[in-house]
Order: sequence, then structure tokens, then C-alpha cells
Amino acid sequence: MTINKEKLLILGGNIYAENQVYENGFMKIENGIITEMGTRSQLTDSKSYHVLTVPNGYSVVPGMIDIHIHGVNGADTMDATREALDTMTGTLPKEGTTSFLATTMTEGSDAIEKALKATADYMLKHQRAGHAEILGLHLEGPFINPDKAGAQPLSQIRKPCVATFKHWQTLAKDQIKVVTLAPELDHDYELIRYLKEHGIISSVGHSSASFDEVGEAIDAGLSHVTHLFNQMTGLHHREPGIVGASFLRKELMVELISDGIHVRPEVIQLAYNQISDERLILITDSMRAKCLKNGQYDLGGQTVIVKDGKALLDENTLAGSVLKMKDAFMNIQDFTSSDMTSAIKMTSENPAKQLNVFDRKGSLALQKDADIVILDENKDVYTTLCKGKIAYIREDDTHETN
Repeated sequence: MTINKEKLLILGGNIYAENQVYENGFMKIENGIITEMGTRSQLTDSKSYHVLTVPNGYSVVPGMIDIHIHGVNGADTMDATREALDTMTGTLPKEGTTSFLATTMTEGSDAIEKALKATADYMLKHQRAGHAEILGLHLEGPFINPDKAGAQPLSQIRKPCVATFKHWQTLAKDQIKVVTLAPELDHDYELIRYLKEHGIISSVGHSSASFDEVGEAIDAGLSHVTHLFNQMTGLHHREPGIVGASFLRKELMVELISDGIHVRPEVIQLAYNQISDERLILITDSMRAKCLKNGQYDLGGQTVIVKDGKALLDENTLAGSVLKMKDAFMNIQDFTSSDMTSAIKMTSENPAKQLNVFDRKGSLALQKDADIVILDENKDVYTTLCKGKIAYIREDDTHETN
């Protein structure tokens, strides 16, 4: 449901603003931008606003940003169609996601190029308020290590190549923001250096890199880790690997799939203790089966079986997730005993800062986009606004608006 109202007043609830929490607060929105906030007692001049009343005990938080998501509700970035991207941008607000990076995967050049062009075209021509915003593309593969392929098709993997990337970035109209790669295969870290020079995030993932190789890659410009623990060298007392580098190197922002399946809760607690909410970024890495029933689905031309919250290529190979951001938000608090403010950092603030969009996304502050999620007393999504327009209202609830 979309309500097209230019002036909106959110009234009530605990508003988690950038630097403080307004208990029983208010927020004014005009033309998709936050213009005023405070406690309800400070409110003046409300007559010209459409009012959205928030029940007591509910929370108003920044829209969540998923920087690693392949698909949802039957659609995938690799479908390379406007219809698929419409499905993604229209569905994601239901789980509290108001912006995201459309993520590709290892396939043939033709398929990747179609996805890049389709997404760039969508970003330039078809984005709209009331839908989640695509902030760019995350290129996951094909510059990865075959030994850590996971659900990425082995036949399409290739070594990192600057020329290939430059061609793809041209097709993508400079919208590729993150590249997942195996630095140990990047000769003299040439691609990493190029990405750094052009303001693009290089991320170690699907990699057999050693701790020292990660350190060298950081010196060349590496600044990110793709889905910590999954398809990478683990922590060993004589070889700390990528996990050890993620723990120790402050230069790295670190993705984490907080579903309790890709990483069990106790290890999520360990990672949170070592890395902290200053460097963790929660992602879903979800595939098209999210929001759909158990069954058989396609991922990069491969058959994936989804059953009881797990997406598997075979008995031992996870194939992305069906995790929702709202559940990642709740899970991290349950798994680590962290609080709401900490979860906001990992789902909103940190990804916005990493993507260099914190001037307009990632927190509730004056003159920022009104990307807002209202959570009920159980921290479940009640309402989502994208640029000030209601993108989702839970059907079992009604709002007081006037």
C-alpha cells in the first residue's frame, strides 16, 4: 500500500534519532525529507500534516540497508529485468529494508552484463519513493577462488582482471560499488589497487587467502569482508586466515549473516565480541526463495532446495539464505545480548558509511531521506516508509491517520 502524502507527521513511539532517543516523540517529513524531530511536548504546528500515530512501546528506527542480497519473492538480480527489480524493491520494505545493493553472482559474461545493464537502467529511470532504493551493484564473483566456490558455479569462475572490470563498470554506468574477490589470485593486487583508486570497495570473499595475504591486500586497498566465516580460510592457531584478519584488522568492515544457520549463534557472539558493532554489517545474502514456500528454486543455473529456512545445493553446501533483515536485526540482539542502538549501527549506520551515503541514509537526522521503520513491541516490522512514503503496513494492524 502506498499513500502519496507530501507532509507527514509521525506521532508517538520511541524515535531512535542519530544522537539520542526521543521517548514519546514526533517526526515531521516534507517531500521525503526529515525536517523536524523532538519529544511530543515540543511539537507545534501540526494541523497541516497527515498524522501517523505510533502506539506506545513501539520504536521508530532508520531504514535498514542490505548491501548483499541476490533476490526475494521469486525475483533475482540475475533475472536482468525491470519486473524482477520491481519485485525486489517492492517486497523488501516488508522486512524493513529501505535500500540495498543488487548483488550479482558468478555466471557467464553475457548473463552478468545483462544484469549490470538492467540494474543501472532501473536505477536511472525507474526508482521511486514508496519502494526500496537500489544504491548500486555488488559484484560477487566471478573473481573468486574455485576452492571456495560454495554455491558459485565452478565453470564460470575467472581470475581478477582489470580490463574485464572496466568494461563491466562502463556497462553498469559506474554503479558497481562493491566487488567480492579472492585477493590471493589478484596478481600484485592489481584489481584491488584499481578499485581503491576509483572509490570502489574491494571485499575478500570466496577466498583461500592467508592472514598475511589479507594484510598485503589491505595495504593495496582492501577494506571489506564478504559473509564472515562462510567460504573463507578459518581461524587456526598457526594461520589466523581471513577470519583472524577480520578480528584484528581495524581497516576491514565485516559482513555477517545473522541467521544462526550460516554461523551458529555462539560464533556470532564470538565475532561480535571481537569485531564489535563498530565494524560489523548485517546482510541477508538472500536468494529468490525468500518469502516463498519450501521447494526447488534456481540460483545461477543451479538447483537449490529450500526447506525449513535452509537453502542448499546439496546436503553440505549452503546456497545463500532466506533470511529477512528484520530477523537479522532481532537475531543479533538475541545472540549477543546487544541493544537496539547496536543493531541499528549494524543494519543502517555502518552500511551507509561504508557506501558513502551517510549524508542521506543510515540514521534519523534532519535533512536526511525519510527511510523509516516502525517496529512493534516485539521488534517486528509494523510500518516502513521509503523517502517519506508508506511502502508497507502490516495487514493485521490499522493506523490512525488524518
